[in-house]
Amino acid sequence: MDFDPALLRAFVAVHDAGGFTRAAERLHLTQSAVSHQIRRLEEQVGRPLLHRTTRKLLLTEDGQEFLRHAEQILQAQDMLTRRFLPSAVSGVVRFGVPENFLGDRLPHLLRRYARDFPQVRLEVAVSVCLDLRAKVEAGELDLAVVMSRPGETGGTVLRRTQFVWAAAETFDWTPGTSLPLALAPPPCPCRAIAVDAITASGVEWHTGFTSGNQHGLRAAVLAGLAASMIARDEIEPGMKILDGRHGLPPLPEVEFALIWRPGTTLPCARELGRLIVESAEAAPALLARAV
Repeated sequence: MDFDPALLRAFVAVHDAGGFTRAAERLHLTQSAVSHQIRRLEEQVGRPLLHRTTRKLLLTEDGQEFLRHAEQILQAQDMLTRRFLPSAVSGVVRFGVPENFLGDRLPHLLRRYARDFPQVRLEVAVSVCLDLRAKVEAGELDLAVVMSRPGETGGTVLRRTQFVWAAAETFDWTPGTSLPLALAPPPCPCRAIAVDAITASGVEWHTGFTSGNQHGLRAAVLAGLAASMIARDEIEPGMKILDGRHGLPPLPEVEFALIWRPGTTLPCARELGRLIVESAEAAPALLARAV
């Protein structure tokens, strides 16, 4: 049988308010109208749901079970209504994100945002090469995910990860010769971290492969053309970790954090930021906290 949501709301209101009079006030109806709705509901169910006394209103055993299901139905209906309610949020959001932050989850996140806020024009810059922090500070982006060493970022930390030196399992390098590295072009933060670490160690190196995207760098590594700096949790089959070998220095843990253009108050930008934080919190091995 199909239950009228208005009758379910009346029943839940009577229970929560403890009587017909207060329920009627909550529902902006007359007491007689609420009584009529409850009577119709009991007739449809075929069983009494309320036990009326001179002092208070109690649920029958059937009423207790019916209440649980009614609340679930109304909650689901409210969620469905909110999901498809036209959004009044509009405007333009300029967002920057490193390619190695969300990976395959990024298109899903952006698709969800575009679906929920169809009146917003989303402009996204995805790159490992861009200095996203500088673009935010210059007002060219409204918000961005940036990468830096712990404690240097500011903003809301979304993820921490440990980088390692990685190469193909078949990679053959003779210590004492120049180590080929696969690097993104400057001003990539990953490149800066890798170059600073290996230069300080005294290990001779040269740029053996350059690519502006992660797929290109990983392809070069798997092909055995060069070693590179890769997050430990992104090591693939066919790769090996070189840390501790041939004088290669340890690499630091880094943070990905969400930062904002100073003075950003646009609701459309804030909604995107909320969605990014939620996505980071839901992902495995991600740690979210406010700095």
